[in-house]
Amino acid sequence: MSASASGYRGRFAPSPTGPLHFGSLVSALASWLDARAHDGAWLVRMEDIDGPRTVPGAAADILATLERFGFHADEPPVWQSRRIGLYRAALDALIASNHVYPCGCTRKEIADSQLHAHRRNSTLIYPGTCRDGLHGKTARAWRLRVPDDAPQCVDNPALIRFDDRWQGPQQQDLASDVGDFVLLRADGQWAYQLAVVVDDAAQGITHIVRGADLLDSTARQIWLQQCLNVPTPAYLHVPVVANADGEKLSKQTGAQALDASRPLEALLAAARHLGLDLRDAAPASLDAFQIDAIEAWKRRLAHLPA
Repeated sequence: MSASASGYRGRFAPSPTGPLHFGSLVSALASWLDARAHDGAWLVRMEDIDGPRTVPGAAADILATLERFGFHADEPPVWQSRRIGLYRAALDALIASNHVYPCGCTRKEIADSQLHAHRRNSTLIYPGTCRDGLHGKTARAWRLRVPDDAPQCVDNPALIRFDDRWQGPQQQDLASDVGDFVLLRADGQWAYQLAVVVDDAAQGITHIVRGADLLDSTARQIWLQQCLNVPTPAYLHVPVVANADGEKLSKQTGAQALDASRPLEALLAAARHLGLDLRDAAPASLDAFQIDAIEAWKRRLAHLPA
């Protein structure tokens, strides 16, 4: 594990489900700039834990694209698919501390239980059916218990609060907004929430910079960090890139692969999306862009709410 003068350790963690697109570039640039602005280390982690969605060759393509755009990691990249033992050990620890329980419910059963229930959004909130036992069902998944909702109390144990460095103060009531959530899925795949928390702790990540589409996951990750007794990093969620229909730009919404032959053009567009006030509108090289962008990032941070 490499050290930095500041102790800052950040990361970019793409999923190798296809080539990098412009939305990915925005997140990569923001995380890289934040690390460099803090004289910190910047790492790359391949989040390939969801085997069925992983595209062969995509990880190598992503790494080559990052290099072409001037993003050089300070340590060799890691792959989640090679870290299964860490996730198993974390789940075993949570079983021993009674933070998790086996669940036999299907998605349809959870949806049917909420047909007439009021909920704040379209998320299926687990009703806790298997909290006190499987009741004859076969175990399909493992769920993490969230604190009981106690809105009448001044100190609601289910309410997770944190300060986002870009978005400002945040809070989420895990009991009423999420419910007990899955760590090991019915298909045997490890859930993103567990893998990302375990990996960030194992790699000593101190600062997480990513897209605002993951803001809703943060409270769950903070609660899981508390259950595992690992540190909570500082969070910063940048605005997501949307397509012409207002949808988050992604592979599913038709995002095109980055053109690695014209990195400066794409980097300048990413900097504009982040609201960076660059001094040089036409840098002559990647090095010149990076020097300008790091200083612009520092100025941008000075005007954020957190």
